[in-house]
Amino acid sequence: MVPNPAPPSGLGNGRTLRAVPHPLIPVSPYPRIAHLAGILTWYTLYTMPPAPTDQRILAAAWKLFAAGGIEAVSLRQVAARVRVTPMAIYRHYANKDALIDALVGDALDRWSDRLSAIDREDPLDWLTAAGDEFLEFALGEPRRFEAAFLLPSTNARRFPDDFAAGRSPAGRQFLPRLERLQQEGRIAADVEPLEVVITFWALAQGLVTLHRAARLAGGVAEFRALYRRSVRRCLASFLTRPDTRTATRARRAASRTP
Repeated sequence: MVPNPAPPSGLGNGRTLRAVPHPLIPVSPYPRIAHLAGILTWYTLYTMPPAPTDQRILAAAWKLFAAGGIEAVSLRQVAARVRVTPMAIYRHYANKDALIDALVGDALDRWSDRLSAIDREDPLDWLTAAGDEFLEFALGEPRRFEAAFLLPSTNARRFPDDFAAGRSPAGRQFLPRLERLQQEGRIAADVEPLEVVITFWALAQGLVTLHRAARLAGGVAEFRALYRRSVRRCLASFLTRPDTRTATRARRAASRTP
């Protein structure tokens, strides 16, 4: 086997770099071809432009947050990970609060993306699936969930004004479904859709918060069953007539295991 050559001089901004074999380039029996292949491989791997500094700062903040929570996130620690001076961070984020706002905004975007991926035509089916997705977000991405719903931030949406004004991407997905249910006569005309959202959200987040604090007996399977029963009963309480599908789903959820 002919080893890859050392990287050409003058590249890498003075840093020591290591040539890495490329898995898609077969080893050539001809040394000169192998040498040229190694040069091209190195150039492809090491001349790609780096991510913008603000993105690298945010990525470093996420790593610190994932490892130790918000207490672990400091501008000095972030600067060390990104390999810039602490003062350089201020060009992108005025202070730690601004960096936390960015984390919260990024996490809320992630939650909105998860809602957008729900493929349900019936509005009640969609709302039920959204409740389940909230649970999966909390269990599957606990730090992003924490940033989205538990960290104080100026980026967090306030109820009801931001929801009524359409400033909440998640709210823009919930409210039209509730309005459609109302138009179809499936929830009462005097029910305020915004109040349905806050009731549903408060129940879901309250249960998740109790689970995160280990205030509920049982394991994850028991919690999933309790959560699913509760959110389905909450939605059913707003219906103008019994929905047999909702009742059936609630019974199935009670006995479902992950």
